[in-house]
Amino acid sequence: MWAMLGPYCDRINIYDGAEVFLSGWQNTPQAAADLFAANWCQEEVCNGGFHQFFMNSTGVLGPEAAVGFERIGMKKTSALIRRALAFFGEDYPRARDVRVRKLDEYARAHPESPKPFDAVDDEFYVLLRSEANGWPNAADSYAIRHGG
Repeated sequence: MWAMLGPYCDRINIYDGAEVFLSGWQNTPQAAADLFAANWCQEEVCNGGFHQFFMNSTGVLGPEAAVGFERIGMKKTSALIRRALAFFGEDYPRARDVRVRKLDEYARAHPESPKPFDAVDDEFYVLLRSEANGWPNAADSYAIRHGG
């Protein structure tokens, strides 16, 4: 995976908004872009759950992460990410401030359970280890199949 992904890590900018992200995304080979999005998603979720993923700049690539996991062969993981994305409504907000505002609104309305993704997080961790022989193997296999 890293052999394929490495050359593109600095070309896709997740920190300066949707337009900048999408510009770099469109100029990256599909397999590398899929791995980029899926890897960022799993790193953030494993570090602090979907709440962290959506609160941080990485949330800009939420839809691409779902597609990336699907293409990698982790369809259940992809479906789970789509469930998490649905929290934000039909039109996913790539703008970080919009995502943060929605999460803050939820936390104020649900002080007893301020993070809406706890159950989804637990499912994600299980799938990441089990589906398609686990994330590292699935990512490496995908990279190999696509010339990495």
